[in-house]
Amino acid sequence: MNWRQDYSRKCMCAAEALEAVHSGDRLWIQSGCGTPSVLVDALVARAPWLNDVEIVHMKTLGNADYTRPEFEGHFRHRGLFLGENVREAVAAGRADYTPIFLSEIERLFEDGALPLNIVLIQVSPPDEHGYVSLGTTVDCSLTAARCAHTVIAEVNDQMPRTHGDTAIHVSHISFIVETSRPLLEVRGEPFTEIQRRVGENVAALIPDGATLQTGIGGIPDAVLSCLQDKRDLGIHTEMCSDGVIELMESGVLTGECKSLHRGKAVLSFVLGSQRLFDFIRENPSFEFRSISYTNDPFVVAQNDRMVAVNSAIQVDLTGQVCADSMGTTPYSGFGGQLDFIRGAARSKGGVPIIALPSTAVHGSVSRIVPVLEPGAGVVTSRADVHFVVTEHGIAYLHGKSLRERAEALIAIAHPKFQADLEDFAVRAHYLERKQTEYA
Repeated sequence: MNWRQDYSRKCMCAAEALEAVHSGDRLWIQSGCGTPSVLVDALVARAPWLNDVEIVHMKTLGNADYTRPEFEGHFRHRGLFLGENVREAVAAGRADYTPIFLSEIERLFEDGALPLNIVLIQVSPPDEHGYVSLGTTVDCSLTAARCAHTVIAEVNDQMPRTHGDTAIHVSHISFIVETSRPLLEVRGEPFTEIQRRVGENVAALIPDGATLQTGIGGIPDAVLSCLQDKRDLGIHTEMCSDGVIELMESGVLTGECKSLHRGKAVLSFVLGSQRLFDFIRENPSFEFRSISYTNDPFVVAQNDRMVAVNSAIQVDLTGQVCADSMGTTPYSGFGGQLDFIRGAARSKGGVPIIALPSTAVHGSVSRIVPVLEPGAGVVTSRADVHFVVTEHGIAYLHGKSLRERAEALIAIAHPKFQADLEDFAVRAHYLERKQTEYA
């Protein structure tokens, strides 16, 4: 049987394909813009016939109806990185959060610590050799497909084919559901003036020829917008957004100075709009890899002048970084923050950065805090932190004492919170006396 006959034999509707899911199974769902929403909807429709099905994934897009209260006992979600569609369920105890580095997730599948029965993915149509492409989203899904017993693929003719380690042969797919629909998009909002100022301060730390870890959101977009005067920048990252397009088209992002994968933007997935999907389609400038490779700190460190830019919810006066929870309530996940912070720290000329606005809740709350909220998770330890950047400046903490750290962080906090922060630092014996008069 040739692959075309095999492909035709495996084609069916989503409801038929999802009959392969049985009670007690554990499923992996491809994340981000690759979320196979047609298969997810069919899975939810099968709920009356299922019990104790565990659904594992990182940040997916669209609805996660399987986390709704009426599906308790049928489905339970295990989040390895939380998106807004599952946060309420985790906070309410209907779903679980597993703190883990993105670089280590695939090992759970391979070692049998988290064995998978079913994998749901979204792929491109096959090429002339019978290979489909994971397109926008390799993440952990390529490894998951290799480890799982059953692979169910939504073959969407609007999924772009991409270069790198993105291919799966039709013979390795169990069931195929053909669709034609726009991919789920992530459209960034314009960054604020405060985010622009943070971006300018971050950009000041980025040398020509640097390799960047990029992200999504106001601050990453602001950073990218401040790089037009740089030369020969490169990318090694877990993800890219629309912000890279203009820099590539203008010749700022060339990758020509990269010490690893010269000329290639190495990444694991994209989160963006249709414009980005069109840009990466058959574009050899992009090389997609599994996240266990892109986020491996030892691989990251092989990029000279590696600049890692990551965000935080809070930073305390000793330099501890909370990035995954609001107090005891999980918010997102470890993600790739520490993978890249440690990789950049070991890179020749590397620059590890934590960037955040100095305040939250419309300026009423300081993000530079005396101590983290009770129960807050420390994603990046104070020994790992190098640069902390706000709109008010840059603090360098690595190798600094608690006194020096407190002084540096107070200096980049919002001025209206500086006096209170210094008062705490004096009482905690970080500082011996007040160092500055504040307005």
